[in-house]
Order: sequence, then structure tokens, then C-alpha cells
Amino acid sequence: MQTILLESLPEAVFQLDNFGNIQYCNAAATVLTGYEKNELSGKPVSYLTPNQVDNFKTTYELNLANTNGILAVNGWHLTKQGRKYWGEVTYSPIRQASGEQLGFACIIRDITERKNEENALIENEERFRLLVEGVQDYSIYMLDVDGNIATWNEGGQQLTGYLSSEVIGKHFSIFYNPNDLLDEKPARELETAKRTGRYDEEGWRVKKNGSVFWASIALTAVYNRENKLIGFSKVTKDLTEQNREAAALKQSEERYRLLVEQVIDYGIFMMDDKGRIASWNEGAKRIKGYDHTDVIGKYFSLFYPEEEIFNNKPAYELKIARQHGKYEEEGWRIRKDGSRFWANVVITAVYNADRVLVGFSKVTRDLTERKKAEQAEREISEKYRQIARELETINAELSRTNNDLEQFTSIVSHDLQEPLRTVKSFLHLITDRVEKGKFDDLHVFVSKSVIAANRMKELIENVLNYSQVNKGQISMNSWPIDELLEHVTQNLKGTLDATGATIYIEKQAGEVVKGDKIQLTQLFQNLLSNAIKFTNGEKPFVRLSYGLENGTNWFSITDNGIGMDAASTKMIFDPFRRLHNARNYPGAGMGLAICKKVVERHQGRLWVESEPGVGSTFHFTLWETGPKPSTTHETL
Repeated sequence: MQTILLESLPEAVFQLDNFGNIQYCNAAATVLTGYEKNELSGKPVSYLTPNQVDNFKTTYELNLANTNGILAVNGWHLTKQGRKYWGEVTYSPIRQASGEQLGFACIIRDITERKNEENALIENEERFRLLVEGVQDYSIYMLDVDGNIATWNEGGQQLTGYLSSEVIGKHFSIFYNPNDLLDEKPARELETAKRTGRYDEEGWRVKKNGSVFWASIALTAVYNRENKLIGFSKVTKDLTEQNREAAALKQSEERYRLLVEQVIDYGIFMMDDKGRIASWNEGAKRIKGYDHTDVIGKYFSLFYPEEEIFNNKPAYELKIARQHGKYEEEGWRIRKDGSRFWANVVITAVYNADRVLVGFSKVTRDLTERKKAEQAEREISEKYRQIARELETINAELSRTNNDLEQFTSIVSHDLQEPLRTVKSFLHLITDRVEKGKFDDLHVFVSKSVIAANRMKELIENVLNYSQVNKGQISMNSWPIDELLEHVTQNLKGTLDATGATIYIEKQAGEVVKGDKIQLTQLFQNLLSNAIKFTNGEKPFVRLSYGLENGTNWFSITDNGIGMDAASTKMIFDPFRRLHNARNYPGAGMGLAICKKVVERHQGRLWVESEPGVGSTFHFTLWETGPKPSTTHETL
């Protein structure tokens, strides 16, 4: 029922083992990924991502899911056909009532369209935010990549006297004095901001009425999430007095720079409150491969994988650092040469004396080698655990085999000696009669010796048949059960005709069983022969039913024979075990022992339910297969 429910769900559902390997997926998963179920079975869940063997990330995420009870992450995924889509992945641990963990449930949703809409909205909101911040106290406006004014705010109008209609589309050089224009200062400022990310200065600027004012200028290069230049933001403030806090902050930043500049084991740098890199140390250069001229003024998403940039993860980290003072995690980061490294990252919000956020510090440590060593240790440990489990299984099988061998040797030794003693006794009698010249009964003694020898031959043949069941690999083919039973009943046709027996089969249309055809035929033939043979003068009637239960083949053979008591049911599967006189019920006592071995070789079990004078029912199970079919009846 649970499987039917999962198969009907419209979302892709996976069941993972404790190491993140796929054990099951529903139909929706095959539609989403393009893979068939057997293609995904045993694969790590990272197989569905562009980096198909990212065990570091999978292990980290599963550990978080285990700790928190559930984990939702987003990232790029690839279908079998190579289509790239943005997936929302939810992990949750699966546990038994005892608390033992069985693995993880995993749901993947394609949210590419929703993500594109969210990113478009975020980009528009970011542009709007840049326009309106500090609208009363600052002249804030945007320039295109050529320096033409693209937006205008109220602060700009109040400071310079220009209306938006008078400046939109004009080059920002209209605010510069003639000497600066001759010196091409506006163009040099754009080039500096483009090269370093930011240009700051204090200097004279010109209003609409021709008057000049001393301004603080911040010209910043604006990049999108792909680090492509899309323009500049320019912030201008009329300075009527010096900002003492700015000087104090500059002094504090200088002390910080001197403190961390020489650290080489950790990448340490400062960012402004927007996430733009403001400082760079030797450790950052060594770990990430960038020189300070490559990164100053750039948004720190420069070091993040494409999918995390697409998911706005850098902005999310800054948000958490603002709310809680610090953000810490482990994850993949990108070096200048494009290679990845597994990093421990700590982002700390930095406040001034008035508890105003002035930026962030970021400390990065390369843990790649340590993680590789930990993973290698886990793999070696798991390998030895697997070897130990296999050895335990082998030892248990050897112990069981030795016990069976000891019991079998004892029984065979006893049963083979019986006809041998008979032959020996009659040979002594023959020798004695010959010496005395009495030849009348010799033919009787010879005849009985031959009977005993034939008995011994029969026992030896049964021993060989018994040993053949355990020999070599069994053939693993699928056989229609109705055809298999038809073959068995044809083999028993002479017995059925002689006894008038009826075999009543509850047929399962289209049902198959997997295994060795010869051994399965021998199994059914031995059980049906016994059901026909062990009767008390009544016409034999045998009922055979079979089907599936919890994915396992089951069979039951019921007869109306003589039955047996409870004590006898525990010993009838031993080699050469006979409950009745061979004269009334001929046989070597090996049939059920062979049946038991055949069932065990097909990963099943064989048992009997019986009542004296009523009959017996032999039950056995075999392999696991598909769903249970409907039942029809047929009488042979």
C-alpha cells in the first residue's frame, strides 16, 4: 500500500541509505530525472547533480539533516538527457520505533521557473534599494557603464539644484569644474572604479547655479551576481564638517590590516556592509589564488559556486550574520583557477561604537586535505566492517555445514552398514552350507544378498543425489510455475494412473519463479510423490496452492494421507530418516532431506504441519518477486 501511495505522488521521492545511496525511487523521480529505476539503484544522490561524485557535500548535508531532523537545500541538477534544472531537495532521516536509523527520505522538486522569477524580482529590488537609500541626506544616483546619468533622487536635486529631467541622460561630468574637465578627471574616476571596484575622494563640485561645494564622493562599480559590470553608483555628500568617526574608523581599520596581513593559514578579509571586499591578506591570497588587486571592491560571491550564487546564498549568509552576529558553515568555494576547495567559513558582523553595522569580517580555512583524510578513514573503516560481516557470514555457514556434515556422516555410516552386515551374514551362511555340502537353500541366501546389495546401491545413489544439491552454482532463470508443475505431473503420470490420485492446483495466472529448473522439478516431484505414497488405502487427493506474500514466493502441498505426530515433524528432514517400514512405504528416506537442501539453496525455508490420520501440509518459501495476482482453479 505504501509503495502504491509513493508511486502515485506527483513529486520525485527517493529512499537513501545512511551513506546517501539511492535504494528506491518512485515513478515521478524517473520522469524528473530521465533515468529508469534500475539505473538509479545504488547510485549516490549526487549522481543527479553536475558533480556526480560530490561525497563531501552529500555527507555534510545528511549530517545536518540527521542533527536537525530535516534539511532543505537548493542546487543545480542534471537529467539523463543533460537538461539543467534548479532543484529543491529535502532530506529527512528514516528511523525505526527503536530509534535505529534506516536511511533518509529525499524529495526533489524542479523550481527553475520560480527561481528565475525570484532572481528577477531581487535584481529589481536591489536597483530600487540603491536608488532610495539615504534619499534626504545624500545625492545618490546610478550611471550606466559610460558614465551617463540613469537615475536621480531627491537628495541630488536638493544638493545640486538640478531636476531629474535636466540630468537624466547627461554625462556626470556636468558637476565638475573646467580644470577637472581639461584633466579628464571624470573618465579617470570611472576607470579607477572599474579597475578597483571603488573610487573615493573629497573635492570641489559645481551646482546648477555655478556655485561650488566641497563634496565627499563615493563612486562604486556595480556588478551583477555573475560579476559582470552593469554600471556605477555615485554617492555625493556636502561636507560642512569633518567626520571624526570616519577618521577613527580608518585608524581602526589600519590596525586591523596590520594585525591580519601576515597570517597565511587563514584567509582573512573585511567587507563593507554590502558584502564588497575591502581588505585582503596573505592567507586569502594563498588559499584562493587572487591578488588583492583582483578582488578589492568586488562582491564576495566571487568565491562561490554558480549554483549558490543563483540561490542568493552569499546574501543569505550576510543576513544571518546581521541577525545573529555570526554565520558559520562548511562548503565548497572556488579558487581563481576554477578549482574547488572545502572551506570552513566564519562571517562576523562588525559594528562601531554606536552599534551601527559598518561591515563584516570573513575568515576562511581550507579543510580539503583534512576532509579527504577523514573520508579515507571512513571508507577504510567501512571496508573492514564489511569484511568482518562477510567473515561472520562465512563462519556461520561453515559452522552449519560442519554440523550438517557430522550428522550426515553419522547417519550414512549407520545406514550403509545395515545392508553390508546383511550381505556379510548371508555370505557366512553360504560358506557354512557349502563346507557341509548342503546346497538346498543357497539360492535363497544369494537372492537375499542381492537384495541387500541393491539396497546399498540405492543408498549410495541417494547420497550422491544429496551431495549434488549443494554442488556448484545454481541456474538463476525465471520459469512459469504452471509450466513447471505441468512438467512434474507428466513425470508422475504413471504413479497418478496407478493410484487414481488427484492433484488440485490453485493456479496463479502468469506467475513465475526464479531458480534452477532441475532442482525445482525435483523439489515438487519429491513432495508430490510423498503426498501420493503415504496414504492409508484411500484414494490420494493432493491440493497445491502458491502465490506471493510480502514479496516472497510461497507454496503449500496438502494431502489426505496418514499424517504424523508433532515429534516426527521435527526429524523427517534428516538424511535417511524413515518413520515407516520400507515394505509398506518403500524408499531410502532421502527425499525430504534433498527437498530441504533445494529450498535452502533458493533462500527459503521448508516446514510441515500434520495430524495423524488426517494428513499433512508441507509449506516452503522461495525468492522475493512482484505483486500478488488473482487466483483461479484447475483440477488435474
